[in-house]
Amino acid sequence: MSALWGGNDLIYCGIYWAERTHDVALVDDTGQLLAKRHITDDAAGYKILLDLLAEYGDTEESPIPVAIETSRGLLVAVLRTGRRKVFAINPMAAARYRDRHAVSRKKSDPGDALVLANILRTDMHAHRPLPEDSDLARAVLARAQQDAVWNRQQLANQLRSLLREYYPAALDAFTKWEGGLCRPEARELLKIAPTPAKAASLTRAQITAALKRAGRKRGIEAEAERLREIFRADWAHQSALVEDALGRQALAILAQLTAACTASDDLAQAVEETFPQHPDSEIILSFPGLGTQLGARVLAEIGDDRQRFADARGLKAYAGASPVTRASGKKSSITRRWVKNDRLNHAGYLWAFSALTASPGAKAHYRRRRDDHGDWHAAAQRNLFNRMLGQLHHCLKNRQLFDEQIAFPAPQELAVAAA
Repeated sequence: MSALWGGNDLIYCGIYWAERTHDVALVDDTGQLLAKRHITDDAAGYKILLDLLAEYGDTEESPIPVAIETSRGLLVAVLRTGRRKVFAINPMAAARYRDRHAVSRKKSDPGDALVLANILRTDMHAHRPLPEDSDLARAVLARAQQDAVWNRQQLANQLRSLLREYYPAALDAFTKWEGGLCRPEARELLKIAPTPAKAASLTRAQITAALKRAGRKRGIEAEAERLREIFRADWAHQSALVEDALGRQALAILAQLTAACTASDDLAQAVEETFPQHPDSEIILSFPGLGTQLGARVLAEIGDDRQRFADARGLKAYAGASPVTRASGKKSSITRRWVKNDRLNHAGYLWAFSALTASPGAKAHYRRRRDDHGDWHAAAQRNLFNRMLGQLHHCLKNRQLFDEQIAFPAPQELAVAAA
């Protein structure tokens, strides 16, 4: 992971990136600054950077390692060509290193580039390079789809909060439907009746037509009658002027929610098309509780670089599934992890929850944690996620499908194994 220049000196590169320009610093193994550059964020700037690295001995056989405070973007893509190791340093960690070089707490972009280079010089063994995931793994749009779902829910919450101020009839009418305000029927009805006054004036035929436009096929007449009764019931009202103004605001949020719903559906379809093409998908989908969308999220977070985690313990710690021990003197405590991959941890919560009904062994393991160990629901579910994540690591490493009997042996088999 190191390059030779001028003898046996090792060279390290640090890049402080920004939106339009970047600062680059090269140091040798003694900490001496060899070169620094200020480059632009374009093809010309990238060429200057690669030429600078080549000038100081960067080759395909012995590339210069690079430290940078991001793991994404075109600059990182350019740096990752060939066998070069790129280290994404957490900005908070880099800020702590800065204090080692200047007690005055001064800061500058070139100085931060030098700090990043020195991080590799002194502590490269303590940092992990970016995983060498395949292009197919990076093309699974699970993260984008998850962001779209979160954005959709945020807009739905905003709209719900607004409707509580002036339009409780709408909330009462749509609560029965799974998905609530995100349902096409709810959005179609709000579009034609954004205020209680307009909703109360809707005819049965208008409500029926709206439900049909939204794609409903069955039970339309009964549902139209139910909605008509709710809209015409006695509710508290804002003044007419305020009600109309809030209705306009609701329509504005509704337009954003509709776009977010469309984006979420489109990205979900893209995941459905791309994820099954990955060679790991069959193994991941063999696990109880993992479908295409959730399995794609797991793959997107752990990647397909099998050298990324030396063992299952590293993966469990990365996901926040395993506990962390804090000990000092005679005091010791075991708590849950707070520093983790939040996306993978969130996927693990859903995975474990779904596995309770999809796997008898998973449900039995959960009950043992609750009944025999006294765990709360979240702790027992996290322990189940911890166990299944270890099983997933084993199956991916050995190219095996999930086996219920091996993963969760019967109690008598556990007793024999313990003996």
